[in-house]
Amino acid sequence: MASPSPKLSFGEKFGYSLGDAATNFFFQSMILYQSKFYTDVMGITAATAGTLFLLVRLLDAVFDPMVGLMADRTQSRWGKFRPWVLWTALPFGIALWLAYSVPSFDGGAKIAYAALTYTFLMMIYSANNLPYSALNGVMTGDQADRTSLASFRFVSAMGATLVVQGLTLPLVDKFGAGDVAKGWSTTFAIYGALAVVFYIIAFATSRERITPPPGQKSSITQDIKDVFTSKPWLAMFLVTLFIFTTLALRGSSMYYYFTYYVDKAALLQFVQGIGFSQATASPGWGETIAGWFGFVLASDGHNTTSVGFSVFNMAGNIVTIIGVLLSKPLALRFGKKAVFATGVAATALITALIFIVKPDQIGLLFVLSLLWPAAYGPTIPLLWAMIADVADYSEWKTGRRATGFVYAGIVFALKAGLGLGGAIGGWLLSLYGYLPNQEQSAEALSGIHFCATLYAAVPFALAAVCMLFYPLTKRETETMADELTARRQASAA
Repeated sequence: MASPSPKLSFGEKFGYSLGDAATNFFFQSMILYQSKFYTDVMGITAATAGTLFLLVRLLDAVFDPMVGLMADRTQSRWGKFRPWVLWTALPFGIALWLAYSVPSFDGGAKIAYAALTYTFLMMIYSANNLPYSALNGVMTGDQADRTSLASFRFVSAMGATLVVQGLTLPLVDKFGAGDVAKGWSTTFAIYGALAVVFYIIAFATSRERITPPPGQKSSITQDIKDVFTSKPWLAMFLVTLFIFTTLALRGSSMYYYFTYYVDKAALLQFVQGIGFSQATASPGWGETIAGWFGFVLASDGHNTTSVGFSVFNMAGNIVTIIGVLLSKPLALRFGKKAVFATGVAATALITALIFIVKPDQIGLLFVLSLLWPAAYGPTIPLLWAMIADVADYSEWKTGRRATGFVYAGIVFALKAGLGLGGAIGGWLLSLYGYLPNQEQSAEALSGIHFCATLYAAVPFALAAVCMLFYPLTKRETETMADELTARRQASAA
């Protein structure tokens, strides 16, 4: 049966995917580094940082439905969603740099600066990423092509994640040369510039092909009713909320975990054992190249955590990319729902299992750190492919399409999850007595340990339970796609 749109070319898929690479310069940094950046570099207390995360992200989450409604009603020669990617590219790059720059003033003024720059960044992120994500649902109506597009998107995202998780801390050490604040600012100026270029390429290479049914009248009230009475949308809202709560809580906690909980001598021995060496008086070409990216261990061992944490992240991201690539064939064989639910449940279990690892068991930690992305990787593109299916489901059942608003609600859940995870992490660290840049008490170490493992596993487990209520099986998705294709072909005839 003919597809309602031509097969997407490699160039269009790859160009579109660069937009998610740009987003992940910010997104991965927010998950992994922002909490510790605020507490240990800016000097903001963990409790204050947690409250800031919650308030700003919830405020920004309210902004998301507005963006969705505006994007659905945008009329331009470029379409509904592509213009937003272009308009927000430069502001996004600037906002990213400002959020990771430390002002010269102190006290309440510094907290105000953090709040303002973070709010600015999150709002620009909403205005950019929500329309960008909605593009996935209107570039093609072909189910296999849509999953392929999502896979392209997240392979590029994982490439950027590899850079952010693997190179950020070494680059901060290298560019800062003893001035940590300068290192962060310089590194994120580079990330911001790359993000601007990538967004412009994503805008230039993508095309919108799926449009609302002919004669559909604009109705905000009906859009809201259609979404909130959609069982698949409600299930995906809760799934997204719980998943991103875990990602924020676990992601921010792992940096503290490696800094304070993991045994430094054991980590140094492990990193040296896999080929990373300490600085020598006459470096060879390999050490020279590693030095360009800050991957040479200092003779005094002060950057052991930075290099070790980055090595773990890079290895994990290689496994994640493999998982993303396997996502499409697994989904074609077993269906999106089955693959996604299994991956989420397995990830929850592995997250909890890391609790048993002792501080000096680096080898066991490394194995579990590879199993984690092996389970989670295939679910990454499927989340967004399933949300595109939810937009189709609404059109299938109601005869109306509001792609932007469907995505806006899910991004609201994403932001709320990030806010809850970040806030819970900050509040728990404060409750357990965490104090930055010093040896931690036994109670604080226990709090870091629990936050990175058992506490982080709970929301993922809840997401797996929610998938039991997601009704779109492989068979029903195929039936829905066939009927929508027939409708669109009849309308075009």
